[in-house]
Amino acid sequence: MQQTAPLAPDASGSSTEPPRTLELLSRLIGFDTTSDRSNLPIIDFIADYLDGQGIAYRRSFNPAGDKANIHAVIGKPGPGGLALSGHVDTVPVEGQRWTSDPFTLREDSGLLYGRGTADMKGFVASCLAAIPDIKAANLTRPVHLFISYDEEISCDGARRLIEDMAESGWKPDLCLVGEPSLLAPITGHKGRLAMRVTVRGRAGHSATPARGVNAVQAAAKAIAWVAEEERRFATQGPFVPGFDPPHSTCQVGRMGGGTGINIIADLAWFEMEWRTVPGDDFFAEVDRLRAYVAADIEPAMKAVDPDSGFAFEVLNWIPGLALPEDHPLADTVRQLTGRNSAGRVSYGTEAGLFQDAGIPAIVCGPGNINQAHQGDEWIAVSELVACDRFIRQMATRVCG
Repeated sequence: MQQTAPLAPDASGSSTEPPRTLELLSRLIGFDTTSDRSNLPIIDFIADYLDGQGIAYRRSFNPAGDKANIHAVIGKPGPGGLALSGHVDTVPVEGQRWTSDPFTLREDSGLLYGRGTADMKGFVASCLAAIPDIKAANLTRPVHLFISYDEEISCDGARRLIEDMAESGWKPDLCLVGEPSLLAPITGHKGRLAMRVTVRGRAGHSATPARGVNAVQAAAKAIAWVAEEERRFATQGPFVPGFDPPHSTCQVGRMGGGTGINIIADLAWFEMEWRTVPGDDFFAEVDRLRAYVAADIEPAMKAVDPDSGFAFEVLNWIPGLALPEDHPLADTVRQLTGRNSAGRVSYGTEAGLFQDAGIPAIVCGPGNINQAHQGDEWIAVSELVACDRFIRQMATRVCG
């Protein structure tokens, strides 16, 4: 890794570089925490760091026991205060163009390259680096640190953390999710549901199509309906300003089926998603698709083979986020970031889950979401400097 030189002190005499943030980020980047792998090595590293700081924490595990969350509390363990939430799993690097090892932090001209720098190990490193200062501030309410698994695929880590919170009683009053937003406050994001649709037909020779049930063609009819739904959203809404686009969306991202061009396909599948604005319910949209299939596609299939038809499997879902613009948490984040307003985004986070658990949440973190999920992912050193300052100010303002 190219070494990052310490930044010069500012006019007040204090360093403008986050204490230990870059060192911690380098260590975090060194762990390959792609979502299909165990995250226990990085969790052990963070736990050792917390032990060295004398910080109380709980671990909670996934059913297989190969992934874990950490819920740490700076101050007296218990309810109340502010939570800082980040995930340490990342998307894969395969098939992407990297000019250096994605698991070795590299600095070049004020930019830090590596998988997870923006999404979102940079925020986690800044939170860990802030612990000594937060401890020394002797705040009147606790500062919680949530570190979760599987955000990139299901947010099941946050769900498990919420379950553990109910067991421990360590429930904060507010939550700041540090997803990359260029440190702009985000008070709303869309909900998302992903689903796999499997179609079972009846095989036969393509020369006698009436004797079989073509699963690929049945799936194609359903996919065409999804495309029509996408157009309906775009033309009829509902429309919610601030989102891009300002309406719900749906799309099919993967599909497959059939065994040969001269064989009636007896199996097909596709995977799709909805991203819904407030006012739209993705479960209701699932019901609309199921109703269309049952009324317009399956009757002809089952007339030939009663065992043919569609099966629907929800893969994962996360609720949308809708923090009122005049909520005190939104006011505080706007003041500390110098922003006059808050935004809304189309990507999802665990913030909606915390909101549904009774913890008002907002998204605000360093880095640009446009740099995430691609080769040569990066975050600017200046963004970490600003984040480090912001975290300390949030802790003091909310818990002081």
